[in-house]
This record gives sequence, structure tokens and C-alpha cells, in this order.
Amino acid sequence: MKLLTFVTTDDPAPRAGVLLGNEVVDLAELGARTGADLPTDALAYVRDPALLERAREVAADVPADLRHDLDAVTLRAPLRPGKIIGVGLNYVEHVDESARTLDTDKDLPTRPVLFSKPGTAVIGPEEAIRHNAALTSQLDWEVELAVVIGRTAFQVSREQALDHVFGYAITNDISARDQRRSGQWFFSKGQDSYAPFGPWIVTADEITDPQTLDLSLRVNGEVKQKSNTRHMLFPIAELIADIATGMTLEPGDVIATGSPAGVGAAQTPPQYLQPGDRVELEIEQIGRLANPVVAVQ
Repeated sequence: MKLLTFVTTDDPAPRAGVLLGNEVVDLAELGARTGADLPTDALAYVRDPALLERAREVAADVPADLRHDLDAVTLRAPLRPGKIIGVGLNYVEHVDESARTLDTDKDLPTRPVLFSKPGTAVIGPEEAIRHNAALTSQLDWEVELAVVIGRTAFQVSREQALDHVFGYAITNDISARDQRRSGQWFFSKGQDSYAPFGPWIVTADEITDPQTLDLSLRVNGEVKQKSNTRHMLFPIAELIADIATGMTLEPGDVIATGSPAGVGAAQTPPQYLQPGDRVELEIEQIGRLANPVVAVQ
């Protein structure tokens, strides 16, 4: 199932939906029609497996008048995470390029390198990535597989870790490279609009092996990043187990699992996002996430 949040031209209030082919079904509207109690908030389905199962059941047979063409609605970020945990230097080739261009350690990390982004950084498909020239001239891109937590996880084993995953989405770890402060990444990576997220969440049962997914990123149609999640230094199960040694992961939390090689800072010469650019990310079995870059003050 693909869980999403959308608005229509007639109703600006965000509503939870599911994608069936190229059509969006409003879950609350479907629930009202069928007598099922289905909320408008997508996070509710992440938190409650029974709600998700109820949504699956009623979505199996949807009347035509409750279907919206995907092109006729506006997608928002699927949900606003309680917390976003970023993983740095999680692809070997990116470790090498970062050591050359971003002054990071040339040695491979022995444990996951973690940082955070606030929920206010999240934007959805086609929403603007903010380019504030007063704050940065080095706005960079990073395609990443996003893991959405579905069950509370604390001190879980690697073998148990994937049982706590609700699903997967795409995220762009936007970074102002010139706003790293004494080695700290929070402001560099946590500004408003620096976490494009979506276009929907594909539930875990639809992705047999999240460590075999092709992922890529294009800027203005030109491929900048292209890799596969099999090249993660620390796979998803290990990331969850490591984070949960001392931090409770809650339903709706997101882990951004790291970026492969090809970031703008590592291009020759370095290339950074400019107003008017368009960034498109794609991950196999999930879909495509695109955002324009817009100048702001």
C-alpha cells in the first residue's frame, strides 16, 4: 500500500489517502461511505496497525466517484516526523569524496554517524527548496532512502529491527555546506525546506528487500547520483539497532539512511543548487520526488 497526504482545489485541508494505480482514494471519505472509522491524519495509520488493516480492507473495492486522478490533487509530505535521524557517510564512495572535498575523516566509520533534522525542515513533492543567498552559496543535494518507523523500538536486536519498520519513502538531505559550525551539521542540514520527503510511504510488505533498491538524483535532467542501497556501509537493520541502543524510535520517526557518491561539493568543479534549478530523486519500487529551488530572503 502507498500511504500519502493530499489536498484538493476544493479543500485545502490535508487528508490521508492511498494510491491505487494513478488514482488517489480519500481514506476518511471512503470510511464514511463504508461505515469504517478512518481518520484524515496519515500518521494515525502508522501508529495503529488495526487502522491500516481496516484501510486495506475497504480500499480493495473503491467506487469510481471516490477516486481522484493523481494529477488532479496536490501531494504534501506523507507525514511530519516526530524526529528525523540522518546518517552521514554511509556509502563507501561518499566517504572518499567527502574526505577529499568536505574535510571529513578518510577512514570508514566504525559506527553509524548520526545527526538530526527538525520536523520544520520537511516539505512535500513540488514544494520549494529555499535558497537564501544571505545564508549559503553552497546548497547541495543528497538522495536517500527514508525508513519510516511503525513500532516503538528501544534496545532491539539487529534481527528484530526490520519488524519495527512501517515503510519506505524518498528524502533529499539538502545541505548548506558553508553553514557547518565547528563540525556541527544541525543548522547546515536542518533549515526550513531542507528535508523534501515523499511522495508517499510504501508499506514494508511491498518491498521484499530494501537493501537492493536502485536510487538516483538528477538536477535539471542531468544525472548526478546513481547507486544501489546494497552499497550502504551500515544496512537498515543495523542502523535501527544502533540508534535504539540509547534512543527510543517512535511511530512516524524517519531515518534518512545516507547518500551515495555524487554530491555537488564533490563535482569538478563543485556544483551547487541555484534558484530555478529542479531536483528529481527516484528510488526503485517507491517512485519519484521532485522539487524546484526558489530564491528567498
